[in-house]
Amino acid sequence: SRFETCWPALMKDCHGVIIIFNPEVPGHLKEIEMWYSCFVQQQPLLDSQCLLVAHHKPGSAGDTENLSLAYPLNKLRLIHSNLEEDPEDVRMEFIKYFRSIITIMNESREREEMSIIS
Repeated sequence: SRFETCWPALMKDCHGVIIIFNPEVPGHLKEIEMWYSCFVQQQPLLDSQCLLVAHHKPGSAGDTENLSLAYPLNKLRLIHSNLEEDPEDVRMEFIKYFRSIITIMNESREREEMSIIS
């Protein structure tokens, strides 16, 4: 929280938010609610502009794959990253996410241009 004064600068003109957390640390679930509230809801960004990444450390207990998040986090796209087992899956998910952000940016730019013309 000592960096909260920097948040407005980080959020300025932001098009997407990726929240990475450790699903094995119970406190992280409370924290990601706060990050979501500050960086997504208050912006406001669409839920589709936010990606949650549950990062599994090497040798960690694998049972957190069946993570069930409470509302409003359960509306967000959630991927599990385990770089030992499937780094390629994670890479593909990031590419999909970035493509969706670019599409949203292009659509919003087109809307702005149309509103200037009309």
